[in-house]
Amino acid sequence: MSVLGEQTALPVAPPSAVQISPSVAVLDGPDGGMVLVNGFAAYCWDRGDDVFRRLAAVGASRLPDVTDVAVAAAFSTSTVSLWRWRRSAEADGPAALIRRRPGPRGPSKLTPALRTEVDTLRTRGASIAVIAERLGVSTFTVRAALGRPPVGVVAGGTGAGAADPAGGDADADADGDTGTPGEAQIEGGAADLTDDDVVNDRGDEPDAGDTQAEVQEIEVAAVGSVDAVGGEALLPVLPDPVDRSPERVAARWGLLPYAPPVFAPAARVPLAGLFLAVPALAATGLLEGARQVYGGVPYGFYGLDVVLCEAVFRALLGEPRAEGATRVNPTDLGRVLGLDRAPEVKTVRRKMGLLAARGKAEELLTVQARRHAAEHEQAMSVLYVDGHVRTYHGTRRIQKTHAPRLRFPAPATVETWIADAQGAPVWVVMAEPGASLASEIRRLLPEIRGIVGDDRRVLVGFDRGGWSPALFADLIAAGFDVLTWRKGPTPDVNAGSFSTHTHIDEHGVKRTFQLADSTVAIPLDEHAPDAGQVTLRQVSKLDPGTGRQVHILTTRTDLTAGQVCFSMAARWREENYFRYGRMHFALDSHDCYAVTDDDPDRSVPNPAKKKAHRAVQAARARLARAETRRDEQLLALRSPAPGISTVITNQTLNQITAPVHAARAELDAAVAAHRAIPTRLPLGQVRPGQQVLDTETKLLTHAIRMAAFNTQTALARTIITSTGYRKAGNEAHALVRSALAGTGDIAPAPGRLHIRLDPLHTPRSTAALAELCTALNDAAAVFPGTDLQMHYSVKPHR
Repeated sequence: MSVLGEQTALPVAPPSAVQISPSVAVLDGPDGGMVLVNGFAAYCWDRGDDVFRRLAAVGASRLPDVTDVAVAAAFSTSTVSLWRWRRSAEADGPAALIRRRPGPRGPSKLTPALRTEVDTLRTRGASIAVIAERLGVSTFTVRAALGRPPVGVVAGGTGAGAADPAGGDADADADGDTGTPGEAQIEGGAADLTDDDVVNDRGDEPDAGDTQAEVQEIEVAAVGSVDAVGGEALLPVLPDPVDRSPERVAARWGLLPYAPPVFAPAARVPLAGLFLAVPALAATGLLEGARQVYGGVPYGFYGLDVVLCEAVFRALLGEPRAEGATRVNPTDLGRVLGLDRAPEVKTVRRKMGLLAARGKAEELLTVQARRHAAEHEQAMSVLYVDGHVRTYHGTRRIQKTHAPRLRFPAPATVETWIADAQGAPVWVVMAEPGASLASEIRRLLPEIRGIVGDDRRVLVGFDRGGWSPALFADLIAAGFDVLTWRKGPTPDVNAGSFSTHTHIDEHGVKRTFQLADSTVAIPLDEHAPDAGQVTLRQVSKLDPGTGRQVHILTTRTDLTAGQVCFSMAARWREENYFRYGRMHFALDSHDCYAVTDDDPDRSVPNPAKKKAHRAVQAARARLARAETRRDEQLLALRSPAPGISTVITNQTLNQITAPVHAARAELDAAVAAHRAIPTRLPLGQVRPGQQVLDTETKLLTHAIRMAAFNTQTALARTIITSTGYRKAGNEAHALVRSALAGTGDIAPAPGRLHIRLDPLHTPRSTAALAELCTALNDAAAVFPGTDLQMHYSVKPHR
């Protein structure tokens, strides 16, 4: 038993003590403190005695039933500091806990001779960056020689960016790692600069007599000159947005087509990470397609590009609905858009309503799909088609349909989605009311052919909901290949036919299957053997654990059995998009609650027909039971027991067969009633007053959210393929979301927009972000509505 277990615990600890375990408490006050173990003082320290206080913390952390989290909280420190103290004490003894003076410990580079050279070069008009490069010192040393504060430090300041009076780094860690004085602040960027800190190549500084345009010109010149020598730009921290009041007045009177983006130099801009989305967003074709389809929006302050970019950026921030504009700072988002503020909710709804009123959402989606097919030829070799049910929980009279997630019929609308081989959404249309997936695929074949082109043979994959041998024949005739699960009772393949097959996916992951390859003939109509048949390749998959077999049908004979099996299993990537879209992009939200009356003349199934069919089935069942009882009674009469004679008269026979005749009459009446009922009726007779939800606004928002998802996926895929991020396969999307919401600097220059992002939460994430920026720079994207080429970089991790 431990010593703690042998001691008798006092009933209570002092009221001001912090209990960190059932037997250990910490009493810390202005005059010192102590660690109490079962009420007895184990460690004590006096006021200002940091060494014994740290030693007490280390000792308390070694006691049983005590956690580092509780000890760190009791001593008002972090678990990292506690771990560092313990490591130092174990390695070098208690003396290692003595705090050392922060700052440089070597000789200063700022000698009198160096001061003289700096003054001479500065008098000749050289900039600080040029002087530092010529003399081989840091810009901080040059500023110190000139009597100026370093970048991110205000002279005489006392905040986090203020310089230590002794010339050291006030935030140096306990390991004693230090560098050039102010180096950490220089890496952090311009945190507390004023306009007086902005200097250009000529040594000019803005003063009270300069106009706003002159000040901005000096700032831009400073950015260009500093970048040219590899230094850092001196940017004001979150200055007021550029005044756009005259343009707003002109837009109010209908005299302005739209306000073009204008970017002012600024440091530590919130949401600056959204600039990362610009190259990938341009590749989706949303903006280009919208200009082609809509041309623009009516005269106003916010143009078409701004409306769509704002919607995509808001979706990437996790606020895809219009109401999400109230949860995003309009000034922060406005800086990213190049405006003084982002549009409000009412403006977003009004602009979307103007676009929806033109009724061209399907055309926009088609243009996007064609752009996607041109940009991703390899991924478009396989198309997955599936229906998606979007339930409705309001009070409108909406047609019911079976909701798979709810497992019962509910008011809903059905959409038909098409995704590529990687699960990226390509196209979506509203399905015909009550249509099956097979009929939807058949209806959309001409549109799909127009998207993929006339010469491309595409593998179309779908689940058992699209099972139809007649559809298979139509797909083959239209130049498509088939990929689906076999439906219905199917005889198992001989177990000896299975062998091991492997496939390596696009991420380099090797997958192993037990497969058997064969050929089957499927009749086009099971009830009409003479209707013909279609011959397909069947790849059967065996589950070694359960022995269960599933069968895949396809027309592709050039693919290996492993490729066929993997392609069929990859259909779940489309389902994964539905799940991800519901979580992050409000896929099933109702962005517009407007409704219209359904077509009363539309032909729909007659509910009475289904009820009459059930009556026929019940009559058949009663007839079968009556015939069974009749046969049992006749058999008993024809085979009496030994020694008993039986006489079967007509009266007895009629009595036995009477229930059969009655059941057959009921069946005939039920069949006649079923035939007399029409199969389909006009909707107005079946469900008068039925309504349909607005589809135009929903399709428009689908186009925006598809672009947002494909933008985020493109960035995540770049991280996976182009960076050394160790866990990119599992964390790429999370890293992208974190980077998009990050802060950074905006440094505009002639023909260029430089975005310098702040480091992320871990060094490896920052390194991955830097590699992502390098890859994005190769795209040479231009910010929408301007001629500014995007350029990205990342500040060093602190």
